[in-house]
Amino acid sequence: MKSTLLTNPLTKLFALLILSISLLSNTAFADGAKHKLVIQVSTDDARTQKIAMNNAVNLQKLYGPDNIDIEIVAYGPGLKMLTTDSIFTQRVKSLSVQDIKFSACMNTMNKMKKKMGHLPKLSEGVGTVQAGVARIIELQEEGYSYVRP
Repeated sequence: MKSTLLTNPLTKLFALLILSISLLSNTAFADGAKHKLVIQVSTDDARTQKIAMNNAVNLQKLYGPDNIDIEIVAYGPGLKMLTTDSIFTQRVKSLSVQDIKFSACMNTMNKMKKKMGHLPKLSEGVGTVQAGVARIIELQEEGYSYVRP
């Protein structure tokens, strides 16, 4: 008695489709692809800023530093976290050495310059982007997941 399960053309097509999806999903990270995460910090609340950095550290521990790209983007009141006046100056410096990228919004920095008469001094390891919100959009368009603690 011959089985009709694999003789049906639709069943064969479905089985081929499932096999293809399975093979693609199993090799998604074999070609060097990584998890990608952008974390927004736009508040001056120290507890929230600490949570943002804790999220980054915890995910790096979970996936391994070679398997996740993390960028923390700070703008508005959250920019203070990335300055030398912050209680987190040493932690930001330490995490930047551990492949967690920090980006400060130049739009916010220029507004601060108007009030203070000079640009704020950024902690060691912090880079700048023209606009924090635009950077988040760009990273999401590149496949980054978005988190706002």
